[in-house]
Amino acid sequence: MEPFEAAKLAVKALDDKQGADIRLLKTEELTVLADYFVICTANSTTHVRTLYDEVDKRLSMAGLPPIRREGYRNSNWLLLDFGSLIVHIFQKETRAFYNLERLWDDAQEIDISEIIKEEA
Repeated sequence: MEPFEAAKLAVKALDDKQGADIRLLKTEELTVLADYFVICTANSTTHVRTLYDEVDKRLSMAGLPPIRREGYRNSNWLLLDFGSLIVHIFQKETRAFYNLERLWDDAQEIDISEIIKEEA
């Protein structure tokens, strides 16, 4: 699966489970960590886990299981690493504290409005 297609699938999964303030950043020219970052906010620890589980399930079913999973016990910031895609799911206060959007300010932000409109 192409990295952008994986990112789209993650964005759609997050949106379908009411993830908030979803951002898709193209980082391929800035770092070797990943081609894309998806950043999302959840409104509770239960919601963080629900979003995490949904992204994990959908990408795994599409043949792209995560290489690494981080933070499940804590549930303030969960991370799924798919190699070319890293998905960050935060509670609001934790997202504000780490402010990844500022850290990756040079990344190109992809408009997700069309992705969200697409049928699954």
